[in-house]
Amino acid sequence: MSKAFTKESETGEEEIEFVTQLLPPGAKNYMTPRGYVLLKAEFDHLLKIERPQMVETVSWAASNGDRSENGDYIYGKKRLREIDRRLRYLTKRLDDAVVVDPSTQQGLEQVFFGATVSVGEADGSEHVYQIVGADEADPGAGRISWASPLARALVKARAGDVVRLQSPSGLREIDVLEVRYITSSEPSASSGDA
Repeated sequence: MSKAFTKESETGEEEIEFVTQLLPPGAKNYMTPRGYVLLKAEFDHLLKIERPQMVETVSWAASNGDRSENGDYIYGKKRLREIDRRLRYLTKRLDDAVVVDPSTQQGLEQVFFGATVSVGEADGSEHVYQIVGADEADPGAGRISWASPLARALVKARAGDVVRLQSPSGLREIDVLEVRYITSSEPSASSGDA
């Protein structure tokens, strides 16, 4: 998912920016149905629950008088800016999303978007990865972005193939053990390192 960091603005206030994994220029924002539902749930929660609560808190704090030293007011306004920024980001990502259901993919013997791939490393370790959208990637849970170097190396591979991947530690050879497409009722990939 996206990560946030803070920076000082020209007014001296900290601002939070959301940084996403970059998609290749001109690429579509592919997403699984699960990823779309999670982003939509976050959007709805921020819009319908968190933002109204924060507006109420800021209104109450503003009614207490001096706003320059009112911590509830200052924090509330800052948090409202963060929520609004995240809502704008989520609106753009959801509007641009191209939802691809892995269970409807063609060519199920090859690795494409949504595939769950079991791989073996040269050291004998095995990992399972699901290729998902950039906004739903979580390498610790075995979900890697389709735009990541590992996913790009695996695309179009079949069980039994050996793919080569240039990594910071050098050239890696990865054996593709199994390719499958999980339906929404099956559990998702749960282990692996990207």
